[in-house]
Amino acid sequence: MAQVQAETVVAVPPDVAFAVSQTTGGTRYRWDPFVREQHFLDGATLPAKGVRTATVSRHRLRMVSRYVSWAPGSHVGMTMTEGPWFFEVFAGSWRFTPTGDGGTRAVWRYVFRCRPRWAAGPMEAVGQLVLGRDVRRRIAGFARGCADPVVLAAVRG
Repeated sequence: MAQVQAETVVAVPPDVAFAVSQTTGGTRYRWDPFVREQHFLDGATLPAKGVRTATVSRHRLRMVSRYVSWAPGSHVGMTMTEGPWFFEVFAGSWRFTPTGDGGTRAVWRYVFRCRPRWAAGPMEAVGQLVLGRDVRRRIAGFARGCADPVVLAAVRG
């Protein structure tokens, strides 16, 4: 499977960094350049293991994903259940570890496999370029969110 990864260090503790990463609505759109629209499905109002979300990306692609792991302050994982035709598999994980000085190291990783299989090699190479750029832009936005007083007030309030 192909993979892309980005990391950053932010000057907030892991519980706050995790909370920023899981913001929704206007707070999410304030820092996340990738998400054009996102909402919970099946009547859920909060993220948790098993909860499904629908996301429309800045590319206008729609994906339904399900949280497969949920450990506030530590990590979150998701897997695609419905999405663009060219993804056979898509999954992501976001990990948050303390830096020892009160900050957090955040590592975001996406893994994917494209279809049809006969074209997967070139498609995954292009995917690594496009998704690599997107995950770097997204984690940079997350870092800005972790320094944004409005976002921090929303997660702390």
